[in-house]
Amino acid sequence: MRTKLLRQVQAYIQTEGLFSADDHLLVALSGGADSIALLRILLELGYSCVAAHCNFHLRGEESNRDEAFCQTLCKEVNVKLHVTHFDTITYAQDKGISIEMAARELRYEWFESLCHTYGYTRIAIAHHRDDSVETLLLNLIRGTGLAGLTGIRPINGRIVRPLLSLTRQKIIIYLEALGQEFVTDSTNLQDEYVRNKIRLQIIPLLKKINPQVSEKISETIQHLREVETIYKESIKEAIQRVTDDTLQTIHIPTLLAEVEPRVVLFEILHNRGFVSAQIDDIFRSLTAESGKCFTNNEWQVLKDRDTLLIRPRCVENKQQISIASAPVEIPLNNTTVLEIKRLTRTPDYCIPRTPNIATLDADYVEFPLTIRQWEKGDKFTPFGMKGRKKLVSDLLTDLKLTLFEKEAQQILTDAHGRIIWVIGIRTSESAKVTEETKEIIEIKIEELEK
Repeated sequence: MRTKLLRQVQAYIQTEGLFSADDHLLVALSGGADSIALLRILLELGYSCVAAHCNFHLRGEESNRDEAFCQTLCKEVNVKLHVTHFDTITYAQDKGISIEMAARELRYEWFESLCHTYGYTRIAIAHHRDDSVETLLLNLIRGTGLAGLTGIRPINGRIVRPLLSLTRQKIIIYLEALGQEFVTDSTNLQDEYVRNKIRLQIIPLLKKINPQVSEKISETIQHLREVETIYKESIKEAIQRVTDDTLQTIHIPTLLAEVEPRVVLFEILHNRGFVSAQIDDIFRSLTAESGKCFTNNEWQVLKDRDTLLIRPRCVENKQQISIASAPVEIPLNNTTVLEIKRLTRTPDYCIPRTPNIATLDADYVEFPLTIRQWEKGDKFTPFGMKGRKKLVSDLLTDLKLTLFEKEAQQILTDAHGRIIWVIGIRTSESAKVTEETKEIIEIKIEELEK
């Protein structure tokens, strides 16, 4: 039985590509049956192992008992043991998270720091097949997508789980054959936690219906993982069809032509923190009028005609930049600067006809200049328009700028507050260069080198 179990674990390690004989393994050791079995199995298979124990100080003397047990065991099997202590309750309160989540964060952050410090290449965790089955049932109860039905992953970055092919029963039999003792976490015997309710109540009930229920659910998990592989590849191809190279523009007609457009939209937006209810609202907006904007903590999505525009959410910036004189270079944003020069007009000077360069009559423009965001009610007389002023908002609308582009638009004003340039779009008719102009203020938008 013991030899067969060792072969089973070795075959699983090789099939899943968890690690090789050259890897240096950090084994998470709690003192419970699963982690003790993991360490003993890996040692029997000849892998290089050290152990790490976390004392979370959540169960009084029982926590200290577990630590002492791990220290004794590691001395017996000649394995180096790292031990750390956490004030888990304070950490959870400070972060506003559950005790379970706090313990998880503390544990894995510490494991990663040990790997970084000592060069350990893999973190071995003692989850087994029954844990994976419980995870599927837990996710199913809470509501989940395909990924939540695939149980616990055998590998996740540096983290590996070599025992996922074993049941808890096989682990106990293995330890009994070794004569190896272990400690029991008393909270695992209480049914106040949801996972414990599944373990202690739901699975025993399901076994009355089918004694092989855990095995059958495990087989289903494997099938779903295979399906997920196909699903991910199909989704990847669909996303390439409906988005641009930056993944920040979705072509709505192409999206709606997909077999399951909402699923494709979900996969694009869920990774950016949008929840199902928000994605449903965004999906409904695809056939509605333009202009609807959806926001979460980090991203914004705008329905603009036949596209969905996605961009990082920007904190509104009303900062004004004052320009005292020329020549000067002023940062316009993270990617561009304004280069401002004062030039004497010569007969051979040719006025540039590009929106990225503004040429203004220096006698009209009075310093200091100010760069600011445009505001509702801002008016000026655009170049080429005689006699009357136009709202900046109307100009931006006429140019069919998106809401995002409108929000980002800046203007340049002079000492009298007169708009002399809607930057990158249109200069003022009043400040234009004429035959009488002797000096020119030339302002150029320059891209920063990447």
